Amino acid sequence: MSDLHIRIEGRAGRITLTREKALNALSYDMCLAIEDALDRWRDDPAVALILLDAAGDRAFCAGGDIAEMYRTGMDGDYAYGRQFWRDEYRLNAKLAEYPKPIVSFLHGFVMGGGVGLGGHCSHRITCETTQVSMPEVGIGFVPDVGGTYLLARAPGRLGEYLGLTAARMDGADAIHAGFADSFVPQEGWEPLKARLCETGDPAEIEDAAQRPPDSALAAQQPEIDRLFGGETLTDILNLLRNDGSAFAEKTLKSLSRNAPLSMAVALDMIHRLRTKQHLTIRDALELEFRVSFRIMEHGDFLEGIRAAIIDKDRTPHWRHALDRVPAVDVSKMLMPLGRDKLDFRERAMKIGFIGLGNMGAPMAANLAKAGHGVHGFDVAGTKAEGVTSVASAVEAAQGADVVITMLPNGAILREVAAKIIPAMAKGAVLLDCSTVDVDSARAVAVMAEEAGLGALDAPVSGGVGGATNGTLTFMVGGGADAFATAKPLFDIMGQKAVHCGPAGNGQAAKICNNMILGVTMIATCEAFALADKLGLDRQAMFDVVSTSSGYSWSMNAYCPAPGIGPQSPSDNGYRPGFAADLMLKDLRLSQQAAEAADADTPMGQAAMELYRRFVEDEDGKGMDFSAMLPRFEKRGRG
Repeated sequence: MSDLHIRIEGRAGRITLTREKALNALSYDMCLAIEDALDRWRDDPAVALILLDAAGDRAFCAGGDIAEMYRTGMDGDYAYGRQFWRDEYRLNAKLAEYPKPIVSFLHGFVMGGGVGLGGHCSHRITCETTQVSMPEVGIGFVPDVGGTYLLARAPGRLGEYLGLTAARMDGADAIHAGFADSFVPQEGWEPLKARLCETGDPAEIEDAAQRPPDSALAAQQPEIDRLFGGETLTDILNLLRNDGSAFAEKTLKSLSRNAPLSMAVALDMIHRLRTKQHLTIRDALELEFRVSFRIMEHGDFLEGIRAAIIDKDRTPHWRHALDRVPAVDVSKMLMPLGRDKLDFRERAMKIGFIGLGNMGAPMAANLAKAGHGVHGFDVAGTKAEGVTSVASAVEAAQGADVVITMLPNGAILREVAAKIIPAMAKGAVLLDCSTVDVDSARAVAVMAEEAGLGALDAPVSGGVGGATNGTLTFMVGGGADAFATAKPLFDIMGQKAVHCGPAGNGQAAKICNNMILGVTMIATCEAFALADKLGLDRQAMFDVVSTSSGYSWSMNAYCPAPGIGPQSPSDNGYRPGFAADLMLKDLRLSQQAAEAADADTPMGQAAMELYRRFVEDEDGKGMDFSAMLPRFEKRGRG
């Protein structure tokens, strides 16, 4: 991306902000790209440390790019801003918690989002030009991006002073306040960066660092502590008004320009966090997100941007007078968000889901519940909770990061794939969760890869209950990069995802697994029917077999005998959890594959024939595959 230069130099992963004309203001895309780089380098043994800096002389990063937030917010759409903040705050936490050293070089303006980017790193370097501040109250917001974490931990009452006045700190002040660690004259930066890249050892900073100049902020601290010790904004205003000093008068002028509600909320936030035991950055970010979530609709943020950035008239019309901020309005901003709480999950994907049947609908609903944007299509018009319905498979696929298909057979998969692949964005992943023949899975993978897409065949095990509860097992074939992209989705829809190798291997694993399942279920049903005729109590049989060499999933987890073992479809009149029709389909696929591979599978062949008779010639259609037990109960040996 042109706004960033991301690369590896020597032993360092380097991220340089290159949006020089915009003072390296942080856009949404920049946040996502930086996070992607951090994720890639986390477990890369070639990268020993991260080096974070910026181009130009004027700024490391002068804040976040808020123009799009203003535009969407004025249209009554608060979702964009909330998602931006969710993802940015996750990045802030990731920077603070990163397992490798991160060295940030903080020159020029370091404001707001710049503090969130460079101020939580393990090694923060300032110089002669550094100017750090949290100016959010001036635009009707509050210190965020983890800023309240730094403010709450600052010495004395510096947190209140810096958060409410938006005062700027030079390099020495920033070190005193806990916003930075080291002072290195700027002329020494390039040699230091070169050594860090060469060695990957942050100890190089100690050799380059110098004693910082005296901090003016440290000299003012006794006065700041005395004047900012009030519990509420009104208390602080009264202390300043009654002091009479030049410092108090100047400070009052600063406060009079800022949004009263924002200052009152910021003050409450700092106080809450300071008294919290074992304070973490996540505590601060979660509290900040409560305000971010509400600020456009119920605060002064949009008006503050209008006055400062859009119209530039510098005359904002705040909701409250300086001395008249109701405590209830502060409390409302900081109330817990419930289901909308910041949870630091990985960023939302745009997902197309094609095939919302008994399995597909709950899978799609779980993805939507996890915060992903899911657009679904089903030929029967079926809908899923939280999923946006669209008119066609092609529409579901357009613009999606991942397209998931859950279709009846290989022929339909090939037909759908031919339609949607041309509509998918290059680099997206086609994730087929259907159970189909291996040849169809591999043919679709070739089509996708030729179009510049990732392709995975990922049939599932676990039935409708697993799809509903998010406990499926995925058997996955396809490329490693595509698997890595889809892994967060597997974690939502299931409890396990096994990468089985190249395209088609997921279907191969599913076919082999279900051939075993079909054979063992028949054997389990036969054994119960035999036990009945031998006069052996079913519970006694279960107690023996479930802890002996006859143990199997069919016996222990899905017992075909009603009232025995964990609850299963047998306890519900054999209404299908996994229908006998589907078992027949899977067994046919296994024998089709066995024939193509010249593999001898007599038990699989026998199981297929038994399920064929049960489904097509008897009463098994629409029953669970474990309903073989009442079939054997009624039959003799002949």
